[in-house]
Amino acid sequence: MAPELHRELGGLPSAMGGSPGQAPGGLQTEYAFVLPRGFVDAAGTVHRDGVMRLATARDEITPQRDPRVRENESYLTVLLLSRVVTKLGSLTQVHTGVIEGLFASDLAFLQDLYRRINQEGHTAAAVTCPSCSHEFTVDVAGEQRLGES
Repeated sequence: MAPELHRELGGLPSAMGGSPGQAPGGLQTEYAFVLPRGFVDAAGTVHRDGVMRLATARDEITPQRDPRVRENESYLTVLLLSRVVTKLGSLTQVHTGVIEGLFASDLAFLQDLYRRINQEGHTAAAVTCPSCSHEFTVDVAGEQRLGES
């Protein structure tokens, strides 16, 4: 698979800077990713490479008290992602305004990644090549380089 297609599928090859974080004992706690479109900041810079960490109980409980969530339950996603996305391009901070400014496809990508690493415990996804219809599995967090198993 070409690196461009791999990037479109959300992978971040290790050679491109993707090194997942691990806690003592070998538990992976951080996952590198590449957004399908990217966040465009006020200067027009596109930020695609990022890191998401595992959520804690506090990450899931604290936003429940936020009045924005009480007014609109969908805002819970924005608050959760702003807590667990620790890096996005060259931004110094990923806050709610950044998450609110994501394209819908990028928000859906991050929601899926969040669900995969926090509920399912993996980042594998089944995909089909649009050109040849070959079915295969990719790691959407990009832990492996192409061709490695």
